[in-house]
Amino acid sequence: MSGSGMGARESGGPSARSRALAVLRVRSRALAVALLPAAVAVILLVGGSTGHLSGGGWDVARRVLTPVAVLVLLLAAGVALVVARARPAMSPTVPVAEEAAPDLYRMVRDLADRLDVPAPSAIALTPDCDSWLEDRTHRAHGPPPPEEHGDVAGVGRPPRGAPAAPVLVIGSPFLWWMRVGELRAVLAPVVAGTGPSAHPDIAAARRFVQGLDAAVAVASVPRRGPVGRGVFAGVGWAARLMLRGCRGHVAEMERGVAAAAADRAQAVDYGLRIVAQEQVGLAYAGWDRLLTRVALPAWRMGRWPSRLNAGVVAALTELSRRDRLAEGFASRLGERPACDLLEEPGAVDEATSLLAARLFHGGPAETGPDWSPVHWGDYPEEVVDRKWRADAARLHRVLDALHVPPAPDDPSAPYGPTLTRVLVHLTTREAPAEPPVPPGPPAGPGPALASVPDDGEHDGADDRQAAGPSGEHDGQAAGPLGTDGGEDDDLSGTTARSAALAARLSAELAREETAAASAGARSSSAAAQDGVAPSATPDPAAPFRDDRALPLFPLQSPRTARELLADHVTAMVCCAAMDTAGAVPGLDWLDGPTLLLGGVRAADLSPQVLALIEDGDPADLRLWLTRHGIRPEKPVRLV
Repeated sequence: MSGSGMGARESGGPSARSRALAVLRVRSRALAVALLPAAVAVILLVGGSTGHLSGGGWDVARRVLTPVAVLVLLLAAGVALVVARARPAMSPTVPVAEEAAPDLYRMVRDLADRLDVPAPSAIALTPDCDSWLEDRTHRAHGPPPPEEHGDVAGVGRPPRGAPAAPVLVIGSPFLWWMRVGELRAVLAPVVAGTGPSAHPDIAAARRFVQGLDAAVAVASVPRRGPVGRGVFAGVGWAARLMLRGCRGHVAEMERGVAAAAADRAQAVDYGLRIVAQEQVGLAYAGWDRLLTRVALPAWRMGRWPSRLNAGVVAALTELSRRDRLAEGFASRLGERPACDLLEEPGAVDEATSLLAARLFHGGPAETGPDWSPVHWGDYPEEVVDRKWRADAARLHRVLDALHVPPAPDDPSAPYGPTLTRVLVHLTTREAPAEPPVPPGPPAGPGPALASVPDDGEHDGADDRQAAGPSGEHDGQAAGPLGTDGGEDDDLSGTTARSAALAARLSAELAREETAAASAGARSSSAAAQDGVAPSATPDPAAPFRDDRALPLFPLQSPRTARELLADHVTAMVCCAAMDTAGAVPGLDWLDGPTLLLGGVRAADLSPQVLALIEDGDPADLRLWLTRHGIRPEKPVRLV
């Protein structure tokens, strides 16, 4: 049977225990301060009843101090109640039952036995490149809503009456990229932390700090009424005061716990752990790139890739092929992957992929017409093609708002969606061009910009890459151009027509985001009206706050106005290539959407587009189009 606590051989054990006692002394001092007025009041009352403390002065002291003592006790009881009942933050994860991963549980228990520490009470997965232990023994941590683990077979919370051992949270990319031995080596220091977690003093100190942190969060929630605001302001002040008093001790305690766990884990797979740490950094880089370059464009189109963890393997394999520094990493793929420890890796991958979309983008918890999964084989057609055509449609809507006429060699249809129209408009002329227009309703009798379509195809923000629309759109980046010196500097190297078009595109994106946010708010309000009406009295068993508000970690990489315009022009070029030259959309695991001409990635398009935007010179781009047989005068199909 595994032991508990920390042995004397761990270097950080004594320091962690002493710091835990220091944290508990802060709690004891706070309790003493709360009880001090009551103790004095009791002495005065007993002294008066026995005749030892009689006289006018003692009577006044009793009349003043007794109500003060009662008030202090009530305030202390309120603070203690909030600290005890406040729901500590819990990381959103995909719980994995033992029936769904018996080999994984067996490996973790064997590792705990070798480390002579208690085994974790359960295992959960997180869509992140990290692993940790999480205490979920608080009574407020009830069963999660059923949508958190979707339709994964065998996935759920462990039985009630959870043991004191914490839950082991494993980053899902580790399971798919790492081999079994590497995963065991990486998890050794994490599992070793269950020993310090079982120590009574350390566990009590952690619970106290978690309660204070939760109480601060409760007090920060806006409330109506001066009484409620005043009461919770006092609770928050007291909790912050105690947190400041024990902050340094908590930091040193956790350092000691980490040192003790690392010291205990040195005897287990130490050599392999050094090699595995290289895979941790590689997995983090591949996962971050996959989310920002590949997954984010799909999320913004209302689709969520259902095999993100399998995608990170493909991305890292591609990286090892391109980067000579990563040579040798792909040879590991012949060994047994850690995802084989799961009974149904595909179902778990789908559940963690949906959770990743909720955490990083805020998508719904269930699939629907506007939020459906997409497989990697369908990604180019259902995401890349739709995204480029949505960008091209937005570009022509902006040109319509600017009253840009069709080019002389365009078809007879007015305002035809051709690439020539874009090239002619951005080409530098002698005539002065209109100045940049800040976001807002177009002035005068001209047509207003088209409203956002209600089919999920309005989002044209993607990641920057050489052959296709790229980058990410930040809602703040679409603010009024000209009010931010950084935006002016960004557009200073472009022509006047390019600056005006970039400003209009920013305004259109801002309108679309506002419309989408308003639609989401209306749907949430309608759902609330259709549901059960809220009770006038709060449920005493309900937590004070809900930490499941998503997205928790939105991916908001800013995109400058110059990049925004370049992405839309590139999307128009890609649409023309697909409609007139037989090009097809593709998926690059490291760069996201890409254009394939004759089965080869077009990696030389970006410089030609930038020359058009910055210098107003379309010669290089027209030469590129001619070389690849692309006809810019032909209309393209929009969304």
